[in-house]
Amino acid sequence: MRFETATGIDADIDTVWAVQTDIERWPEWTASVRTARRGEAGPLVLGSTARLEQPRLRPTSWRVTEIDPPRCFVWESTAPGVRSRGEHRIVPLPDGRVRVELALELTGPLAGPVGWLGGRLVRRYLRLEADGLRRRCEAG
Repeated sequence: MRFETATGIDADIDTVWAVQTDIERWPEWTASVRTARRGEAGPLVLGSTARLEQPRLRPTSWRVTEIDPPRCFVWESTAPGVRSRGEHRIVPLPDGRVRVELALELTGPLAGPVGWLGGRLVRRYLRLEADGLRRRCEAG
């Protein structure tokens, strides 16, 4: 089960990367996150962790499993019967702007039922994150 959204942002890749990887500040620009706490200080690196609290969802711990600054990071979390993989990609465009691509992939024996029951919320939260990131980066 995979959910995706994307948006164009009128900002350079380094600006978008800086905002997107400052995870503890996400609640300032997306209503999809109430609180966000990094597990360790410093820049986001392979193995970095964060704990997110989101409306209508249980608190979730995420671990970075792939990272390619300033283009993408992928993190994963697990719950009984479901593994979640969140992808955050920044694609530079020829005009200096970027396209941000966000995805959440659910796998495991309960991925189908969880995706079916929560798909509308997942799509809404991905859209809130993409739109909030765009507004934050374009505001300077």
